[in-house]
Amino acid sequence: MKTIIEPFKIKSVEPIRFTTKEERKIILQKAGYNPFLIKADDVIIDLLTDSGTSAMSANQWAGIMQGDESYAGSNSFYRFEAAVRKITGMKFIIPTHQGRAAEKILFSVKGGAGKYIPSNTHFDTTRANIEFTGAEAVDLLNEIGKIPEVRANFKGNMDVDQLESFIREKGAENIPLCMITITNNSGGGQPVSMKNIREVKAVCSKYSIPLYIDACRFAENAYFIKLREPGYENKPILEIAQEMFSYADGVTMSAKKDALVNIGGFLAMNDEETAMKSRNLLIVTEGFPTYGGLAGRDLEAIAIGLEEILEEPYLHYRIRSVEYLGEKLLKAGVPIIEPPGGHAIYIDAKRFLPDVPPDQYPGQSIVCSLFLEGGIRSVEIGSVMFGRYDENGKFIPPDMELVRLAIPRRVYTQSHIDYVSEVVIESFKNRHALKGYKIVYEAPMLRHFTVKFEPID
Repeated sequence: MKTIIEPFKIKSVEPIRFTTKEERKIILQKAGYNPFLIKADDVIIDLLTDSGTSAMSANQWAGIMQGDESYAGSNSFYRFEAAVRKITGMKFIIPTHQGRAAEKILFSVKGGAGKYIPSNTHFDTTRANIEFTGAEAVDLLNEIGKIPEVRANFKGNMDVDQLESFIREKGAENIPLCMITITNNSGGGQPVSMKNIREVKAVCSKYSIPLYIDACRFAENAYFIKLREPGYENKPILEIAQEMFSYADGVTMSAKKDALVNIGGFLAMNDEETAMKSRNLLIVTEGFPTYGGLAGRDLEAIAIGLEEILEEPYLHYRIRSVEYLGEKLLKAGVPIIEPPGGHAIYIDAKRFLPDVPPDQYPGQSIVCSLFLEGGIRSVEIGSVMFGRYDENGKFIPPDMELVRLAIPRRVYTQSHIDYVSEVVIESFKNRHALKGYKIVYEAPMLRHFTVKFEPID
C-alpha cells in the first residue's frame, strides 16, 4: 500500500489552543523573538525539538506503575542496565537524568585545556560541555554533508582523511577521545554508514584513541543503514545496532530521543578506570549509581522504550513520515537539506532568504515567520546557535544556516504534518517581505536558549 499509516492507536489526547495571528505577534514580541521563551500553551504545532517530546506507549505507562524506587539496587535499574547492554554491549552503564549530564561527566573526566575532541558534528550541549572544560570541539564532517541540495546516502559521515591529518597535527596524546553522532543532528539529521564508523574506529585504534558514539538516534541511523547500505537489507535492526556499537569504546545517550521517554539518559563504556571516575562524579552531581538522577519508574520506561524503538514497522513509519513532509516542501520549491533526515526537516535558510546576511540571522527570521503564520515553533541551527566571535570581535558564521522542524515521536498525525507544510509554503511565498534580526541580549554560552532579538527595520 502507498499510504503509510501510524503503527499505533491513540488512547489519550491533549487539546491544542488555537491563537490568532494578532495574538501571536504580541506573544513573539514579549518572548524577544526567541521560540524558547514562548509558553507551550501559545504554540499550535511544537517542532522545537524531538527531545523528551515523545508520546509513551501503554506498555511504558504500565512499566511506570511497576517502577522500583529503592535508593540502591533497584530492580528497575537492572532491567534498564540489561536493555542498554543488550544493544550496546558496554560493560559499565551509568544512568543520568539526560544526555547532557552524561556529556558533562564524560568531559569532566576526559576534557581539559589543550585537548581536542573531534566529531562528525558536535551538537550544542556536547560542544558546550567540551568547551566548558577548556578543551576544543572540532567538526570533521565530510564535504558533501555541507551541501544541502546534493543528495547522498550518508551525508552524516566523518571525513576519515581529515581525522587522521588532525590527529597527526595535534598529537594523539592531546585527543582523549573521538566522537561520532548518529544520526548527525547538526548536519541535518543525516545518517552515518557502518563503513564510516568502521573506518573511523580503525583510525582511532591506530593511534590508541577511544571512540565514543553519541547514540541519541541510533535506531533511526540503523534503519537508514538497512535501507541504504549493501549487505544490511536483510538484517534485523537490533543486529545492525549491535554492530555499530561493537566499534565503540563508549556511548553517551539522551534517552529522550530514541528511547521514547520524556526524561533520562546514560553514559556507558568498557574502560573500568573511566567508569570509576565517572561514577564518582555521578554520585556528587546526579545520584547513586543505580538511579543516577532518575526515578525507578523512568528507568522502567527507558528499558521498554529501547525495545519498542527497534520495531521495524515503527521505524518505517517514522522515517517515511518525515520524508513525506520533505517531499511536500520540495514540490513547492522550499529549499531543504536533501534527502530528508530521520527526525527532522531542515530548511536551508541561505537559499530561502539569500538577501539576509548571516549576521542578521536568516534562520531566526524564518523561525519567527513560521510562528506568526501558523503558530509553529521551530528552532534555528545556524549563526544564532553556532556563530562565534574571533579574538577581535569579528563575527564568524557556521557553514550552514538552517531551521529545524523536529518531529516528536508518536505525537502528530498526517493532518498535522499537512498543516505544517502549508504554513512553511505560505512563509516561503512571502519570503521577500522577511527581514533580518539583531541580538539585544545574549549569554556567553549556549546563547540560543535565552537570547533576545529585535527585528531590523
